[in-house]
Amino acid sequence: MNPNVILTCAVTGAGDTPQRNSAVPVTPEQIARSAIEAAKAGASIAHIHVRDPDTGGVSHDSAHFREVVERVRAADTDIVLNLTAGGGGDLFPQLTGGELRAGPGSDLQTPAERHAPVGELLPEICTLDCGSLNFGDMVYLNSADWLREQAALVRDAGVKPELECFDTGHVRFARQLIEEGLIDDEPLFQLCLGIPWGAEADTQTMLTMRDRLPANAHWAAFGIGRMQMPMVAQAVLLGGHVRVGLEDNLYLSKGVKADNAGLVEKAAGIVEALGARVMTPAETRARLGLRTPGGKL
Repeated sequence: MNPNVILTCAVTGAGDTPQRNSAVPVTPEQIARSAIEAAKAGASIAHIHVRDPDTGGVSHDSAHFREVVERVRAADTDIVLNLTAGGGGDLFPQLTGGELRAGPGSDLQTPAERHAPVGELLPEICTLDCGSLNFGDMVYLNSADWLREQAALVRDAGVKPELECFDTGHVRFARQLIEEGLIDDEPLFQLCLGIPWGAEADTQTMLTMRDRLPANAHWAAFGIGRMQMPMVAQAVLLGGHVRVGLEDNLYLSKGVKADNAGLVEKAAGIVEALGARVMTPAETRARLGLRTPGGKL
């Protein structure tokens, strides 16, 4: 069991969830406020996507990331910032008249474009998704060469990558990045469970992925939807850290819609009921060897 747990709150994500739960933050001000509320509820890390303030849809605009980061850093409540760098990989293949093309909803970026907000704002952590996936009806694209390029950009910026793994092959490729020297220091893994059609959100799958991590790895895991809280308990018991938040789950209990602070409070209660404790942001930085906010390592 892990007695000292890092608790991440994934604040908003990129799905069409604002239409299903009005607590999902959309504007930079709302996202920053929700991250601060999660910190006050006990979160160690805030995982940040941004949205188009007018439509609520996906955005990669560095200006929106900057506003969120500046608002959070200016607050009197500390939290580690983890910016997504995994956007711009969405492909909806469309075959029309025998011609294959990217269909409506596709959103593709180069590694440099994905990295731009990270390189500009220098968060303590950013995500690095470690492979492609049939993500529901969409294909999420991450070629090996593109991931190598992106990993080098993250390394050279001095930001710690969170290696997001949606299936066992992603863990294998992440180990390859480490062997090639593209990941510095002790690696940080996030095991992403329950997303169709990736790794399942169950004990055996989490254990299988955990057992394939490098010996010096830090790791966390999360489940989506109703499996969010069961995977919190399971990750702690298997020695890992945890993640909750409205990116992954919209409900506090059956039929009761959540907000981020409520999900953090519930997860912290599970951690404490198991005899563990949630680490502070300062303790998290020390444990993971993170830079100071906005600065160098």
